[in-house]
Amino acid sequence: MKLVKNIGLVIFLIGLGIFTVLPFIGGVKLSDEMMRNILTESELNNLENRFEKEIIDIDFTSSYGFGSAVKGIYDDVNEEFRANKQWDKVMHTSPKEFSLKLAKVAAYGPVKDNKFAFFLLSFGLAILGAFIFILTDLKLKGPPGIKNDGIYHDPNTSRGWIGMITAAWLIGFYLLLYIAPYGIVNMIFVVEPVKWLFVEGGEASQWFLYGFMYTISMTIMGVRMIIKYRHNKYQIVRTISVVFFQFVFAFLLVEILPLFDLPGKDLKNAWPLDYSFLFDWNVKGLIENGTFGRFVFVWSILLSVIIVPTLVYFYGKRWYCSWVCGCGGLAETVGDPFRQLSNKKLWSWKMERWMIHLVLVFAIIMTIFTGYHTYNEIYGGPEMQDKHILFGFSAYNIREVYGFFIGTIFAGVIGTGFYPILGNRSWCRFGCPLAAYMGIVQRFKSRFRITTNGGQCISCGNCSTYCEQGIDVRAYAQKGQNIVRASCVGCGVCSAVCPRGVLKLENGPEKGRFGNEGPIVLGNDGFQLNV
Repeated sequence: MKLVKNIGLVIFLIGLGIFTVLPFIGGVKLSDEMMRNILTESELNNLENRFEKEIIDIDFTSSYGFGSAVKGIYDDVNEEFRANKQWDKVMHTSPKEFSLKLAKVAAYGPVKDNKFAFFLLSFGLAILGAFIFILTDLKLKGPPGIKNDGIYHDPNTSRGWIGMITAAWLIGFYLLLYIAPYGIVNMIFVVEPVKWLFVEGGEASQWFLYGFMYTISMTIMGVRMIIKYRHNKYQIVRTISVVFFQFVFAFLLVEILPLFDLPGKDLKNAWPLDYSFLFDWNVKGLIENGTFGRFVFVWSILLSVIIVPTLVYFYGKRWYCSWVCGCGGLAETVGDPFRQLSNKKLWSWKMERWMIHLVLVFAIIMTIFTGYHTYNEIYGGPEMQDKHILFGFSAYNIREVYGFFIGTIFAGVIGTGFYPILGNRSWCRFGCPLAAYMGIVQRFKSRFRITTNGGQCISCGNCSTYCEQGIDVRAYAQKGQNIVRASCVGCGVCSAVCPRGVLKLENGPEKGRFGNEGPIVLGNDGFQLNV
């Protein structure tokens, strides 16, 4: 069986290797005809001279090199227009999206010509190998029970060389995805056969690629999670739940709804995690879509303002963070091997409190500015000037800064790319504004708590080790004290890895939810020692 597992690993690595080298296969060459067919009249007038000299009929060996050259010209021309105050000529398309559009048209090579074959060679082999590797654990790991042997001796899960390679791959991919998507054109091409299941002959975007990778990764690692924790019904059910919400709400519905001329929205995404909710283009698009668009707009408000805090009151933030959220779902499945790497030191807890609440404040400020701008765009009238300016600051600038530093760098590059270094919940713990919002409710007005039976605790430390949020669970268990923390996402792994059944996730009356605050309890119903 070990041989079969190793064969699965080899197949997976071959598929991953082929996927990784896709950007280096083929080339990019833009002809004059292509340029004239794809550019608008104004873009052609602005860029034609520079393109004729530096882009047209030049053979680029990679889409990254081509896209960088196009983006450089685009930025230079726009800067010149701004310097000369020729505002009517300034182009407003995102430079990276403009470069990606051209790269997809001008790319050539075996990947573009054989998309389905390369899909099978990359995703097909990787998925097959991953399932073989994971399913063999049903036999190799023996009967159901706690399965964490050797986790600090594994070079993948202990910040070893495999973990560092994994982190480098993830960070590199996220940087290309968010900052230079024109560099992964061939990767986008190979998922177009999947896109064709929804739209015949449809073109995939970098976000379709990401959504497909996200969903497939969660599904495969969700199977691993179920096998690993098959002794614990709570872990099985919540893993099925997060995979379901990702697969149906964040992937399928987003692709299916536009087929009926409806907005492709992730209906479980709540503000302030969905920070673009009040952006002018989003609100206008929803309102112009008619009844369903207005329903989505109202639903988003109700979800964020009423449904989220109400369910946190009854069930704690676990209902969202560990059962519904896509970020949490990825952390709980793909990130599970790294949960023990979360920092448990006091300074990290102090930093966590400051960082996550500062991000929440930033999100609120950004929302006020973008909401003001959107209101002016819809109701301000054409005669109103500087609709995006409030207190001397531009809503465009504020949302751009937030999107780059919080949405791209923190949530994407650090939040996921640093799984093998910082643990699987660095974004949820230090940066997610929705987690901060729900955490305030959970800490001060909720029925949720983790109760402890101090008399049964043997101080093995499993609970603290595997707490992805960096909570010293053992310290609470030793005192027989209930755990009521704003950061706790209720994943229940502390309870799942406890060999004595000390910990229990409960929803009960608010009165007494903090339990024993001071004395140390010795024995189940024994005496108390005040210290």
